[in-house]
Parts: sequence; C-alpha cells; structure tokens
Amino acid sequence: MGHKGIAIVKMTGEKAEFDQSKLRRSLERSGAGDLVIKQILGEVVASLYDGISTKEIYKTAFTLLRKSSRPTAARYKLKKAIMELGPTGYPFEKFVGEILKHQGFEVKVGVMVKGSCVMHEVDVVAEKDNKHFMIECKFHSHQDRYCDVKVPLYIQSRFKDVEQQWKKQPGHDTKFHQGWIFNNTRFTSDAIKYGNCAGLILIGWDYPKKRGLKERIDISGLHPVTCLTTLSKVEKQQLLNKNIVLCKMLHHNQRLFESIGVRGTRLAKAMKECEELCSQFSTNTN
Repeated sequence: MGHKGIAIVKMTGEKAEFDQSKLRRSLERSGAGDLVIKQILGEVVASLYDGISTKEIYKTAFTLLRKSSRPTAARYKLKKAIMELGPTGYPFEKFVGEILKHQGFEVKVGVMVKGSCVMHEVDVVAEKDNKHFMIECKFHSHQDRYCDVKVPLYIQSRFKDVEQQWKKQPGHDTKFHQGWIFNNTRFTSDAIKYGNCAGLILIGWDYPKKRGLKERIDISGLHPVTCLTTLSKVEKQQLLNKNIVLCKMLHHNQRLFESIGVRGTRLAKAMKECEELCSQFSTNTN
C-alpha cells in the first residue's frame, strides 16, 4: 500500500512512493513477529517525510528490531552485512565458496588456472557430478553500483580460454563446463541479456528470481559474520582477516571470540546471538 504524497529516495537517487508492504515483507523474512512488525511499521510511518531516504527508513527499522531481537535484526541487515565483507573482494569470494560447498560442490577459492592462451587467476572453481564451473565474484561496496555488460563480456572471454584447456584434460571431454558470475548487487539489463545469450550463469543479490544470492543465504542459513550486531566493525574485520567469514565458523567457538578481545558479558551476548542465528534456518538446498 503506497502512502500518497510521501516520496522516498532510493539508493540510486530515484524517487518512489513509500510502499509499506515492501517493508513488511522484509521484516517478515527476518523472522520478526506480527506484534513487532506492527510496532515498527507504526513508528516508521510516523517518522516519514517527503524526500526521506531508504537508508533512514532502514536505520529506524533496524534500531527498533535490534531492541526486540538481535538475531532477527542480524537477518534483517543481511544486504548491508554483505557490503561489509569489503573493502577487498576476497572475503566475498570465500563466502561464495562456502555457499557452494553447502550445496554439495567441491570448491577451490583463489586459484591459478591454465588457459589455452594464458594463465588466469580464478576466484572460485567448483565441481559437482559431471559439471565443472569457473566462477568470478564481483564485489561492490555500494548498492548503487551495478555490473554492466562489460563484466560478462570479459568473464566469457576468460572462460572460453580456460574451457579449451579443461577439455584437453583426461575425462573432461564429456564434462559440462560453464562460467558463472556472483555479484552482490545487481546486473544491468544488457549484462543479463548477454549473459543469457552466451550461456553464463549470472547470480545477483535478487537475480534470478528465487535463486539469487539473498535466497541462497536464506535457504542455507550461512550468514556472514558481519551480520552480528553484538560485534564492533573492528572486531568483524579482525575475523575477516583470520578468514572467518561465516557465523557458523564461530558457533560454540569461545576461543575465537576471545581472540578478538570479546570477553565477559559481551562474550555471552555474542555467543547467544551467533547460536540463535545459526539455529534458525531451513536445511533445504534445492
């Protein structure tokens, strides 16, 4: 339901009418109860003014949600948490690798692969059954940065060079080979059009529908450590520096929390949030 006369400003700078149903759906997906959702919607609507940014609306909702339930707030901030895997793209590559492992792939992250013409540094190589995939991960620190058509054009040319060499390996002549691109934001329409035409698999934040990055995280329950609301930004960066990218890696691991200086009552709160976040997810991987 839109609110007449209230124009909000998206991250892209575009204006749109405030849609209460979109906020409700995002709160529902985070696991918030009906009473909490009703309270948050009421306070957000009361704070609206013409020209308010989606960032301000998110901040209001997140603050209220955190007071109600930290694990719920952690799930709600998933998109922001993925952005916090930067500033380099390596934690995002590790994160993508872990999601694919959960889906039953044999995975290698950050490997040098020989192509027919040159060597290539490939973000992720994944194998499953009779299929072999070369996967590139495009990480952006801002939601308004999209992957344009130049990205799949470039990745496809690299993949074709690698594919020629892969097919020469024993047993690979009958294998199915394909290039993938994981992107934590979105693709332009031309990028999607080219990717589909060339046979690349494109996975963005919410693309393809019901199989995008967000859905894969929701299904697997593999939340990044940057989701945790009990840790500071510095503490999260320390974990990323140790190649700890999943909350699951911290689950029941008191020593890891202590290694970044989290102790006492904060340790108990952080471990509780991590446990609740890891225990509330679907095990469906289809």
